[in-house]
Amino acid sequence: MDEASPRLHFPILSHLANFPPPHSRGHGTYTSPHDPTIHATVAGTLLKTNKLLSVLPLRARYTPEIGDLIVGRIVEVQTKRWRVDVASPLLAHLPLSAINLPGGILRKRTSTDELAIRSFFCEGDLLVAEVQNLYGDGAAGLHTRSLKYGKLRNGVFLSVAGMGGGRGGVVRSRRQVWTVSTGNGGGEVDVVLGVNGYIWICAHSGASGKEAEKQVSITKMEESVSSSVYSSRNDYIKAETRREIARLAGCVRSLVEGGVRVDEEMVMRAYEASLDLEMREDGDDDEKGYLGDGRGTRVVQTALAARA
Repeated sequence: MDEASPRLHFPILSHLANFPPPHSRGHGTYTSPHDPTIHATVAGTLLKTNKLLSVLPLRARYTPEIGDLIVGRIVEVQTKRWRVDVASPLLAHLPLSAINLPGGILRKRTSTDELAIRSFFCEGDLLVAEVQNLYGDGAAGLHTRSLKYGKLRNGVFLSVAGMGGGRGGVVRSRRQVWTVSTGNGGGEVDVVLGVNGYIWICAHSGASGKEAEKQVSITKMEESVSSSVYSSRNDYIKAETRREIARLAGCVRSLVEGGVRVDEEMVMRAYEASLDLEMREDGDDDEKGYLGDGRGTRVVQTALAARA
């Protein structure tokens, strides 16, 4: 490496000898029976809570917790369930009994539903779900029994660091799903931040005005939405909306590269900063939304300054 080139320094902890034995060891640490010194098992940042010492790793797999909203990908279809990749050490399970049937029908699942299991989800499909329970081996049990959960389409998928560790990843926040009113005629765009580090950005799938007038009850609304919720065909998306989806995806990537947390507040600040940067710059319209060549760094710096 050239001496003039920048060097990256990581806080690698081999042992925590500065702390006397009364301190307790937490995650990412261990002690030897013959040595009371607390050692770190991973490379990361030291966290000290009273007398408890733990190490936050630079990178780690997602650890599911009940109630987490996650984005996953179907990797295997079995008889009565799907196995889902959620960026955790073990594949998650989505039982056939934990999804909504087309038409909002509430009944016991039969052998006919098992034969048609691929009509709901098949390999490669993306979905948003909630962690309902945890099995003894640490695998997560998912469910999609809500109108805000289900199959994902009409958008773009991103994979960043999740709650497992490191900087510049998705953090648990008050809202993981929200709708952005974009500029430049892009309309409304939905953003789904999975706690596991999987992100989905898509065109808003709300009902039109005439359809909303016809929906006079919650039951009818559920029936009309769930009848097409398992469709795998993408709708037509106008160019302005696609451009704003790409802009939001670029903002998320810039936040991750800058080591900034990814949540609703920072994503919206970065998006507004990218719009302001586009208005101040002159050039081709197709290049204004591009966040490479240092533009992403300026967007992140502007977002952090606005936060302060």
